Amino acid sequence: MWKRLLRLWAVVRVDARIAWHALRHPRAPRWFRLGCVALALYLVSPVDLIPDALPVLGISDDLVLIPLLMRWLLGRLPAEVLDEARRQAGSPARGARMPFVERVD
Repeated sequence: MWKRLLRLWAVVRVDARIAWHALRHPRAPRWFRLGCVALALYLVSPVDLIPDALPVLGISDDLVLIPLLMRWLLGRLPAEVLDEARRQAGSPARGARMPFVERVD
């Protein structure tokens, strides 16, 4: 279980760095910026799909939804914005084999 959580953390860290650089890109779409703001608000908001008061289930929605939504947003970015953000984040180029963010066309 810990191994899976560490892998998830590694994926989220890379995706977050790519998203940060994509947010700062001048040609980043407005919908992407709004989506990232909404994602950040959901993360810090006390209102969740499953209340955090429940021992294990409370945090599980954050552990599942945040990475999925971040990857979904990144997968819909224009190719030039995503490639530039990956380059700045130190991630492999789009053509390289990368198990993290793959472009969805």
